[in-house]
Amino acid sequence: MPSQVAVLRTHPDTVVDDYGRLMRLVKYDQILPRDQDLIVKLNLSWTKYFPSCSSQPWQVDGVVNKMLADVGGKPMVVRAVEAALASKARPVVVVTGHEADRGPSALALRLLGSVHRLVLERAAPRLALHYPSVGGDGDPVAAWPALRDVLTEHGTRLRALLHQPPQTNEVGRAAVLAGGLAHVVAWRDRPVRLVEIGASGGLNLRADRFRVESADGLGVGPPDSPVVLRDAWTGATPPSGPAPRVVERLGCDLSPVDATSTEGRLQLTSYVWPDQLDRLERLRAAFEVAGSVPVALERTGAGVFVRRLELVPGTTTVVWHSIMWQYLDPTEQASVDESLDRLGATAGEDRGLVRISLEPARRDPSAPREMLVRMRTWPGGEESVLGAALTAHGLPVVWDALAR
Repeated sequence: MPSQVAVLRTHPDTVVDDYGRLMRLVKYDQILPRDQDLIVKLNLSWTKYFPSCSSQPWQVDGVVNKMLADVGGKPMVVRAVEAALASKARPVVVVTGHEADRGPSALALRLLGSVHRLVLERAAPRLALHYPSVGGDGDPVAAWPALRDVLTEHGTRLRALLHQPPQTNEVGRAAVLAGGLAHVVAWRDRPVRLVEIGASGGLNLRADRFRVESADGLGVGPPDSPVVLRDAWTGATPPSGPAPRVVERLGCDLSPVDATSTEGRLQLTSYVWPDQLDRLERLRAAFEVAGSVPVALERTGAGVFVRRLELVPGTTTVVWHSIMWQYLDPTEQASVDESLDRLGATAGEDRGLVRISLEPARRDPSAPREMLVRMRTWPGGEESVLGAALTAHGLPVVWDALAR
């Protein structure tokens, strides 16, 4: 095949996507076989930086993102929708009355999660043939005609389901909490009252009953747990020591889900992309743990819930939250912060308070945004950055050598 060269004018805002366009222009997919493993080699200099011969980060991102997208790096349903757009198919009107919904409402997730629910309920057998969550082949192009039929035939039901808030109780984030609890025990080895705001189904309130393993095979949690988070930790692993003794599990959510019920499990499963089998496996294993480890969930907002908390002598109260802070308005965020400060002022030698969070943030104003793991302890109110998760799903966690 003759060589091809493509030239494209780019801009800092579009340079990553433009590498994908360049690859498409030279028809790279006709050269690289998809049925073989592929190694992408980076050019690096360990001592000096040479712009002309070192791989730039935006080059790497652009090339890898394009290849991942082409071989399945995007959720299958997203690629099915892209196939529909490419086919210029006649639109199907399903989403009405939501034209003014803002991005945080997660309208697309609500719609596609509702479709997944129909598949899980066996109400969409043709589409199920292509949904890996129920044994389908994962072919996004073949899925589109069946998806279109579901949107047409079940439009009334789907419009009703759109009013249900999405619930994604991501079990992978337990890797963060398990490490945080190891730091808590190293700080003060007392019985733990575990509290979660924005708890969804409260699955991660059972984090101490999950097995979490580092890249070198070491781990915490019961070796026979149904939930095993492998290669979950890298970097300087959290302190080793006794397992946390969780004596109370409390949580709140505006729309809590009973993860021990058939309806609750169906709801939580439907909002996981159907081709992300690792996430589905973790979720289903967590359902098994939930059946034997009860939690108390309250239907209320984070501000009201935290305001009512009290410390208990002889225990450490750990308040935990993950990837939910952006959904609180500034007033409620301030309310939670102020309530924890007031509660922390009541902490002492016989009762402690710890706040552990996994939220997008910056280490300092000039630093990039990361999924930072932070811990604050009372008495004293000292705050540390413990590390960062590489994804919003919590896996893997890169722990810092020293808490800062």
